Amino acid sequence: MSSGFESSARTATAAPTNADVEELRQTVHDLALRVSALEAELHKERPVATTEVATLRPAVLIGPAAEVRSSVESVSSSSVASVPASAAVSHQATSTPASPVASILPTQLPGGATLNYTFDGYYDYDFNHPIGRVQYLRTYDVLSNAFSINQADVVFARDPDVAAGRRYGVRLDLQFGQATETLQGSPQNEPRPDIYRNIFQVYGTYVVPLGKGLTVDVGKWASSLGIEGNYTKDQVNYSRSFFFDYLPFYHAGVRSSYKVNDKLAVNYWLVNGTDQSEPTNSFKDELFGFTAQPVKSVLWNFNYYLGQDHPDAAPAMNCTTPVQPGLCLKAITPAPDGKQHIFDSYVTWNATPKLALSLEGDYLISREWANAAPGESSAPAHVDGGAAYARYQLTPKMALGGRTEYLSDRGGLFSGTTQALKEFTGTYEYKFGEGFLTRVEYRRDWSNVPFFLTNKPGVLSTDQPTLTMGMVWWVGGKTGAW
Repeated sequence: MSSGFESSARTATAAPTNADVEELRQTVHDLALRVSALEAELHKERPVATTEVATLRPAVLIGPAAEVRSSVESVSSSSVASVPASAAVSHQATSTPASPVASILPTQLPGGATLNYTFDGYYDYDFNHPIGRVQYLRTYDVLSNAFSINQADVVFARDPDVAAGRRYGVRLDLQFGQATETLQGSPQNEPRPDIYRNIFQVYGTYVVPLGKGLTVDVGKWASSLGIEGNYTKDQVNYSRSFFFDYLPFYHAGVRSSYKVNDKLAVNYWLVNGTDQSEPTNSFKDELFGFTAQPVKSVLWNFNYYLGQDHPDAAPAMNCTTPVQPGLCLKAITPAPDGKQHIFDSYVTWNATPKLALSLEGDYLISREWANAAPGESSAPAHVDGGAAYARYQLTPKMALGGRTEYLSDRGGLFSGTTQALKEFTGTYEYKFGEGFLTRVEYRRDWSNVPFFLTNKPGVLSTDQPTLTMGMVWWVGGKTGAW
């Protein structure tokens, strides 16, 4: 039976009819037309694909005055041209190809949006061998003799593009790791910090069609008080200064920036407070500032901040009406009403294509009470001082950075102890390629009083010498400072 079946099958296929042949010809003709159409579509899309791949190059490391914490960054979500970031470039971009990771992770999205990723880790050695491996007055390098994850971040950014007819934009920075414990604060400075712990920044932008464009941001953003910023790749050193640790990390509210001309932009903020996603009182803090670029190689920022950080309510346990956790409160009567004034200024000079120099000066005065009542003191506490930075690009891959700083903490606003703090930091950087760098850093902090931990309980040291290796990886479609 098997052979009979095969024979009949061969007979059926061996003698096709004229109708079968005509149908086959028509099918082949239709397939040829489809292939031609697909080839034409493929040739049209190839130039676009090439352009998109070219935008996947990671950001170029730039000098301190053009990074996230700068007032220029408050404009960068929209009219970044107010003060060109190129004026603060501390070394030239290399022709290093984009990181292979860029071909795996999505970095460029439709409509001009970008996705950006970074991982920042370190190993630190404290020569004091402190109890618990804890280092005082450090922002990110908080642990000694430990492999530590400083932070891992994902940044979504879609800047306004007025030329293309889009006046709005949005940015979201999600953050994880040790840095969240430093940056987000605690219940001492805002009611419910855990809600916002992983949201380092989130704000929407609109460019109001007024004059050269009034840029308005609403949400939560990194503070521009102080020259240093969050993302290590954009800084001179791996560690951060005392003033970065003391000045506000973030604000929530509304901010605006107006570009007067090519040399001047003015800024105004109205916010909940310092490091407050939710307010602790009804007073709204304000910032008045400007960013100036008198010549191409000089960038200058000045900020005046008026605030009131004293809470007017405290946690309670007897609320009878259902409220969200953390919102059961009782009034503080009378509530302290003293104000806080911050004067902050910093300038960067790109002396040569390889050498960048920066200076920062800060003065802060804070009172608990505006007017002293009987038995109460309105004596102010002060923090003042400054820092100097230098960065020299030895080769496209190697750079040296230095920082020296003085902070007078009268009244213990910063450290809890009245003291004069000094520090020196020297940093060697090696950049393996766009998207990966390492920094080896020696730092010495010292004070005029014993303050820093040692390996002996109850015994404090006047200095804190450390040696750190930090490594940073990043990839994304965003160019320049993050």
